[in-house]
Amino acid sequence: MTIEIRQALPSEYDAVGELTVEAYSHDGYVRGDYARTLRAAADRAAKAELWVAADESGLLGSVTYCPAASVYREIGLDDEGEFRMLGVVGRARGLGVGTALTERCIERTRELGLGRIVMCSATYMTTAHRIYQRLGFVRIPDRDWSPIAGVDLWAFALDL
Repeated sequence: MTIEIRQALPSEYDAVGELTVEAYSHDGYVRGDYARTLRAAADRAAKAELWVAADESGLLGSVTYCPAASVYREIGLDDEGEFRMLGVVGRARGLGVGTALTERCIERTRELGLGRIVMCSATYMTTAHRIYQRLGFVRIPDRDWSPIAGVDLWAFALDL
């Protein structure tokens, strides 16, 4: 299987939104009104960078890369890259899609001349944590935070 990583096309925004909600819902990760944010792919594409993984069967996953001026940034400083909302459809899990999307974000950070990339992940997203740790990300507990009660986010960073 050949996985292509590219920016989402406007014609794909609705499908990307649904894919992201499906990916997070699959494991029970949608809390509060977060589904609305996950579904808003067109807004993410306009205010950040919306990347997808696809193969001949269609969309497999997506991630939002948040440049310095993006309203979607959560913990990134001006000299850091940041990504969020990485989701992979159930049928593509275990095929390296999450790793490929994360690697694209790392490469994008390098393209922008930044020396570090950061991100947050809910404490219970242990499968994702293994991907990040395998790629060299380390925890930065001083940036941990909680957007709503019951959702604690751990911060991770990778120095490039």
